[in-house]
Amino acid sequence: MAPQQNAGAGAEAELPEYAGHYRLESRLGSGGMGIVHLARSTSGMQLAVKVVHAEFARDPEFRGRFRQEVGAARKVSGAFTAPVVDADPECERPWMATLFIPGPTLSDQVKRNGPMEPAQLRRLMAGLAEALRDIHRVGVVHRDLKPSNVLLADDGPKVIDFGISRPKDSELRTETGKLIGTPPFMAPEQFRRPREVGPAADVFALGSVMVHAATGRGPFDSDSPYVVAYQVVHDEPDLTDVPANLAPLIARCLAKEPEDRPTPDELMRELRSVAASYDTQAFIPAQRSTEEPSGPGVGSGAGSEVESEVESRAEPKARAKAGAKAEPKAEPKARAKAERKPRVEGEAERLPGERRRRRKVLALGAGSVALVAVAALVSVQVLDGLEPTPEPRSSRTMSAGFSGWATSGPEKDTPLCSRGVGKVVCAQEGLVFALDPMDGRLLWRHPVDTSQVGGPPAVAGGLVHPWSGEGRRLEALDPATGKARWQRDVPAYGASVPVEDMLLLTGTDGTVTGVDAGSGDTKWSRRVPGLQAPNFVSFAGDPLAYATSTSVDGSGTRVVALDPGTGDVRWDARMEGTLKPVGTSDGSVCFVSIEGVYSDARALVRYSPADRSSRRVPLPLPLSRAHGTVRGDVVYLVGGDGKVSAVDMEARKQLWSLETSVLRTSSPVSDGRHVYVSAPDGRLLAVDADDGRLVGQTPPRLSAGSDQMAADLPEPVLADGRVYATAPDGTVFAADARDPSAW
Repeated sequence: MAPQQNAGAGAEAELPEYAGHYRLESRLGSGGMGIVHLARSTSGMQLAVKVVHAEFARDPEFRGRFRQEVGAARKVSGAFTAPVVDADPECERPWMATLFIPGPTLSDQVKRNGPMEPAQLRRLMAGLAEALRDIHRVGVVHRDLKPSNVLLADDGPKVIDFGISRPKDSELRTETGKLIGTPPFMAPEQFRRPREVGPAADVFALGSVMVHAATGRGPFDSDSPYVVAYQVVHDEPDLTDVPANLAPLIARCLAKEPEDRPTPDELMRELRSVAASYDTQAFIPAQRSTEEPSGPGVGSGAGSEVESEVESRAEPKARAKAGAKAEPKAEPKARAKAERKPRVEGEAERLPGERRRRRKVLALGAGSVALVAVAALVSVQVLDGLEPTPEPRSSRTMSAGFSGWATSGPEKDTPLCSRGVGKVVCAQEGLVFALDPMDGRLLWRHPVDTSQVGGPPAVAGGLVHPWSGEGRRLEALDPATGKARWQRDVPAYGASVPVEDMLLLTGTDGTVTGVDAGSGDTKWSRRVPGLQAPNFVSFAGDPLAYATSTSVDGSGTRVVALDPGTGDVRWDARMEGTLKPVGTSDGSVCFVSIEGVYSDARALVRYSPADRSSRRVPLPLPLSRAHGTVRGDVVYLVGGDGKVSAVDMEARKQLWSLETSVLRTSSPVSDGRHVYVSAPDGRLLAVDADDGRLVGQTPPRLSAGSDQMAADLPEPVLADGRVYATAPDGTVFAADARDPSAW
């Protein structure tokens, strides 16, 4: 059977027929990073094959993460996981094939049939403890054990999805990819000390998974991941309705401190005392519904992308027992370990609605909110001494020179903005709009196809171009009115990059086309020799576009500089290591050098094409998920742990480094005086470019009704002495870049 067609545009419109020599028979599902197919080997064995999206296949950072996933899955393949059969993380579209395991995920099972029976809970807990023992024994920490990553096979549970796992002795444990966990199943140390996450975090997650299996909810229950984060760190677990013989053991798994939790071996020993022998009945509970599972009702290791990155907020809630009185919950405070007593069955139960409302007030009114970065979707920043309440949307004076403003966008998701043609132009789902840069007034709005919102609008050729992502249609808008000046259909392309007055379109077949941004006319179209699928980047003030291609083993990178007006290659260089360009200055290009299975930045490299010389400056410490910007001789970097640093390429040394306590920030921008980054809670931070001091920050702007945030944060925009930023509550705001202390 031919693979199913994806309704999306671009590179995914026609799905591949083969991965390696495995024919893809049908699509099991799709996730944020790839598509999972059902396939068969030559001998007829059923496989689940994950094929990554084309856009990620061009990203060396993602390839590093995928190699990590394949390596971890291979290390732990055994009786308690989905064995890896084959993989090719280095091909044009990386893929991994695992044994296809019939059976629902624990998440689907509980949704369809409700909580498990006590005997089945004991088998589940024992099976997960055995799985963690084997995972930890080979030196891997899973870090994202949750119901959607547990398959219920006939012979016991299988743990899948090692996409964010790490060796337990790794020096750097913050995630280099887009996911670091799921709040209801994350341990306190994953919020408080993300660099110190070890095997005990998986035991905490096991405890949360068991509460979910026993009750249909988590031990820390709220519609908001921000509140859940606070509860995990400060509150005691709600074990109401957990069987009495398992509640004490699950409570130990949910201890706040890692050293207070049992090891998987200790869990198995204590479970033997709970029951002399485990039930030998079929592992999956008897069906309570005759309805067949819809969608991907079966799973595998490669099929984990099918599951939602954030656990459903619509899962069954605990119901108040008849006659139980609702009691007000005490204020959460730091408690001594001896005072930590989880709520167990028999205690007077609070009404779920009141409990959620009360916890939300407590969490959001506290002096700090724990950090969350979830499934590439959720992130909350520690708010030291700041109330996480959005500012009024009215303008307020930021300094004597400029009256800052904050405007609510038409939608409630994070706007993606750019500056040009005398406007601040932004994109939200299905919409492009323009604001007055002086006072934030809405000037016009223009509807676009939802699939067209892949990034901030491009400003080139004096027009606004709504989309710079994959697609089949180009459109250019009049900056004064928002009306279309020209439209044209084009063959499927993988990316559109603006460079001065041109748009560079990269086709899915590797063909590069130069389009005049003002008229929409094609100026040239050709393939770049030696580049199968070039992924171009451009930098403000630089008339060239750059494409990189890394060798299969990561030992070398080819860099091509292209003239967007003619399509001619200006220069072509081959350099050592895996390099990612971060900016240009005086004709030189600066790169971060990525090394190791975790794709950490270990050095900066500056290449001068004039004399073909390069300068390498090692970083004092590896930097995860590094992004940077260049200003003169200085490269400003941010990492996945929120650290901001400055490196002088001429002096070959790091000038300063600042721990912002923000686990994840946007890419930095700098005007030479300050470095600006956006935080996941909507704050804009300003750092002194000379000495690395935090000199200003705006209040947080969290969305009151949203429980998700974008995986990639849009960077601030600098123009005319002002800095423009966006927030998850849909706000676009402006501040005086010259005086961050007045923010």
